[in-house]
Amino acid sequence: MVLIMLIKIQNLCKTYENEGVKTPALCRANFSVEKGEFLSIMGPSGSGKSTLMQVVGLLDRPTEGKYFLEGKDTIDFDDDTLADIRNKKIGFVFQSFNLLPRTSVFENVELPLLYDSKPDGKNRDKVMRALESVGMEHREKYLSNQLSGGEKQRVAIARALVNDPEIIFADEPTGNLDSKSGLQVMKILQDLNNMGRTIILVTHETYTAEHAKRIIYMKDGEIVADDPVKNRRIADGTEEILK
Repeated sequence: MVLIMLIKIQNLCKTYENEGVKTPALCRANFSVEKGEFLSIMGPSGSGKSTLMQVVGLLDRPTEGKYFLEGKDTIDFDDDTLADIRNKKIGFVFQSFNLLPRTSVFENVELPLLYDSKPDGKNRDKVMRALESVGMEHREKYLSNQLSGGEKQRVAIARALVNDPEIIFADEPTGNLDSKSGLQVMKILQDLNNMGRTIILVTHETYTAEHAKRIIYMKDGEIVADDPVKNRRIADGTEEILK
């Protein structure tokens, strides 16, 4: 099987500056992601995992280092190009769902399509396919505030899928859910990965991270481990890397 490099990160750093005070949030990150991978980024609060996702998801620019997406250096991308890539090639799922309140499920999922500069008139078909993929087609006319937490996250995943993106970034997607709903969401992400989608999952939960095939572990803004899930074990709730 030929492996296709989708993302390549070299010495990536991100430093925030506020009133002259510089705070490094990410330093010397190096890794790559192949097309079709399921990768977890794990670490405690403040470890830099969400900053890394923001940069790799093209929501923020790095301070230093290189980020190649499909072989192209993202430093050359202007704001319009970045926005177009985020809309068409990347789907985002967040802990807080980020659904529009008092707006229907259908309208929430359709939202990314409304930013398309070349609409094809197939919005309804695309929205319904996305809803069907997460088992929420029967809720298309419900308002978002009429849904349970698990249903909201499934709608958020449908919205992330509606433009048929290559990569899905999921930032703590089970953080606001009970264990049953969380497992349902992780099964959806696993099924999408099995169909060839690249999934990059950010989490601090071990049981969630282990749904991936590979885990990057972060601490104090640095990557301290990068291993296949099969080479890791959990002891008393603490990660231990097998030598």
